[in-house]
Amino acid sequence: MAVIGAAGPPRVDRVTGMEPLLKVMRHWGAPVAAVLFFALWCVGEAGRMGPWPGLNLWPGTLPLVLMTAAIAVSVRAPFVSLALTALLLTGQFLYLIPAMHPNHWAIYIGSSISLGFILWTAGRGTILAAVSANVVFIAAMTFLMISWRYSYGVGWFHPLYGGDRLALSVYGWQLFSILTLIAAGCSAVGLALKLYQERGSLFQARNIAQAGLKEAEIDLIVEQERTRIARDLHDVLAHSLAVIAAQADGTRYLSSDQPKAVLNALENIASSARGALVDAQRVIEGVRDDGMVAPQPRLSDVGPLVERMRQGSLEIRRSDSGAPVELTAGQQLAVFRIVQECLTNALKHGGRGTAVRLHFDWSGPGLTLHVASAHVASAVPDDEMTGAGVAGTRSALGGSDIGGSGAEDAAGAGAGGRTAGVERVGRGIPGMRERAHLAGGWVTAGPDGEQFRVTAFVPYGLRTAEPAGTVDGELVAITEASSGGEAAGAREAGAGRESAAALSECPNTEETPEGTQREAALRG
Repeated sequence: MAVIGAAGPPRVDRVTGMEPLLKVMRHWGAPVAAVLFFALWCVGEAGRMGPWPGLNLWPGTLPLVLMTAAIAVSVRAPFVSLALTALLLTGQFLYLIPAMHPNHWAIYIGSSISLGFILWTAGRGTILAAVSANVVFIAAMTFLMISWRYSYGVGWFHPLYGGDRLALSVYGWQLFSILTLIAAGCSAVGLALKLYQERGSLFQARNIAQAGLKEAEIDLIVEQERTRIARDLHDVLAHSLAVIAAQADGTRYLSSDQPKAVLNALENIASSARGALVDAQRVIEGVRDDGMVAPQPRLSDVGPLVERMRQGSLEIRRSDSGAPVELTAGQQLAVFRIVQECLTNALKHGGRGTAVRLHFDWSGPGLTLHVASAHVASAVPDDEMTGAGVAGTRSALGGSDIGGSGAEDAAGAGAGGRTAGVERVGRGIPGMRERAHLAGGWVTAGPDGEQFRVTAFVPYGLRTAEPAGTVDGELVAITEASSGGEAAGAREAGAGRESAAALSECPNTEETPEGTQREAALRG
């Protein structure tokens, strides 16, 4: 595991790097040790066991089996392991199991091996019980190995011919010390492995704690930044919008004798400011609450948006083709913002009375949005529309992307588009492209004759209930949309122009001469 917070490249800690090996040893170490214990004794005593198989004649067979079983279950069932050792010693005391001979008394070491595994893997209570039990076991082994009734010194100690009391007083402490040292060595190995593994766990816990602290620090910084942004939005934007709405309402009430057009303009200013104030409050709440509370606009909000923009003196004609398909929340938000940007720029750069056509095409593999408005050209000749001349050619939909703010564009247009020295790129069209890209689609925008067109595509996949003749066309459209190449965008833009041209053949419902002239200009 990489150590967090250290300088330089991350390094792998050796303790935590051995965790997989230790985990395997905890589960399989005791059974493997039992198999090795049994196999080594069989190999070492092969010459003394008699004819094959020999185990049935060898007096150490039963003690070896019991000690092997005690080692094998020492991790999974430590008390069973202790019980098997106690069973061996009890059986020898009762003469049910043969006593140890000089050549196989070391089978008792299996009890110390079991103790080592218990100290490594068991809890504190089990460890205390195992240590206490092994002290008793070592005392019993010492008596069995020295007593003349059982092993009679196992060939190590000379007979004293004074009974067990004398033999134990002379040799008992020596043998007890040897068995204790063997048990202590095995216990030390078990405790070392236990401490080693606990140290690895502490390293891992430290790394997790450091990572948590870093995440908490990042969250705190983000929350502080959100609070600062929300405060700035409230102090600057919300206050200004409230003042605009109040001033517009007050002027409208105090100027009741003004022409109706002026009163309507003041009412539109006040209503737009109040709507923007509500949207600003949504943004502030979203910033403060991590975006979980603020409701985002959906596709159903496009209708009210169109109505509000019509009140702002835009002449909007909306049409739909195909059966609408449910889009995701993110895709609906992208479509709403694209429409909002197009209509806002049409009003900003085309002025009052600008004709805008809005068409939703649901018949393909995704929603295709066509928006077209009058292309307002300046007095600059076609061959001079480069650099600053681009700023002099303002489009109703793409104005925020070409030429910066509306006031600067107006100044540039009044001067023939020659005052600015370089082309300035705004945020409108790049923002729409980014939103469409995040929704899985794309956006094309640019002049088309006397109109400025924006075509947006948001995919939603094939639908099952479609006529057989349209399946191939939809598959081709999906291939084009997924490739994201320029050829696909050009073909879709051409389709958008054909769709808008078809829409332009529809009769205009406006009967005023001004509306008729504008419609003729849009048809081109």
